[in-house]
Amino acid sequence: MEFVRTEIEGAWVVDLTAFEDERGFFARAWCSREMAEHGVADRVVQSNLSYNRLAGTLRGMHYQVQPYAETKFVRCTRGSIYDVIIDLRPGSPTLHRWIGVTLSAENKRMLVVPEGFAHGFQTLEDESEVFYMVSEFYTPGAEAGIRWNDPRFGIKWPRPVTVISPKDAGWPDYQPETI
Repeated sequence: MEFVRTEIEGAWVVDLTAFEDERGFFARAWCSREMAEHGVADRVVQSNLSYNRLAGTLRGMHYQVQPYAETKFVRCTRGSIYDVIIDLRPGSPTLHRWIGVTLSAENKRMLVVPEGFAHGFQTLEDESEVFYMVSEFYTPGAEAGIRWNDPRFGIKWPRPVTVISPKDAGWPDYQPETI
């Protein structure tokens, strides 16, 4: 695995190191030791799969508050997505900055989303699937979110939003005291 730094400390893009032959390829997609060597929480307690029928579907911007904050390891296994994270860590030098990364079945990249970040994505193709692992169990009482188009952040989504749940559309604008 190759760890690529992002502009936000603690957030990584992880590329596969593929060993190819006539059968196809083999690559390690997860390694606790390598995660720990890069300062990433290496605990995984749950895996989730998100299937999205239509391009333009938006899911986000989600996070869990302490003591249930979670690190996410996100990979698109079918189709493609534009994956966005916002740094909400108090005292962080990149507080309130966001980045977006294209993850696809073709590029096989993974985004490491540290604790204290809001996370969401928009599908770029119909029939996109997102597989992600998390370091903490889903805890409904700790769930929080930020409106996907909160003007404070000015996220530039690549497509018009065609599908969004009422819950995601109804998240409030950012409230710093919720972190």
